[in-house]
Amino acid sequence: MTTTTEAAGAAAQLQAEIAAVPARMVRAWAAHDADAFADLFAEDGTLILPGVHRTGRAAIREYMADAYQGIYRGTTVTGSPIGIKPLGPGAVALLTEGGVLPPGQDELTSANAIRASWILVKRDDRWVLAVYQNCPRDPAGAPA
Repeated sequence: MTTTTEAAGAAAQLQAEIAAVPARMVRAWAAHDADAFADLFAEDGTLILPGVHRTGRAAIREYMADAYQGIYRGTTVTGSPIGIKPLGPGAVALLTEGGVLPPGQDELTSANAIRASWILVKRDDRWVLAVYQNCPRDPAGAPA
């Protein structure tokens, strides 16, 4: 029989494992490491950004390698969990808030802030992204 303490410990462990995924993304981005970024995704994972839709780890790697040399050159990214929602055995939705920091900046502006949805699945004993999608936190013209 599982005790309340064991259940709480298991829940805390799960939260720590899930929260580690955004931290891995931050590290991969800081290094402009397209391989490490793509490795966050399931083999058939999907990346959706404003104006971008890529499916498959190879396509995501290729997109990020190009982006790190282009639009994301010199940038860093920040993000932290704001919610975790279990979806079923081995699947969770993670909600985060963060954004892309232009070169030399260490604080997000409203224009750079995003909210993101991460659908994580457990594959081979590790959490990977089935789907990642983000959108502006404060879109121009949106009601407050």
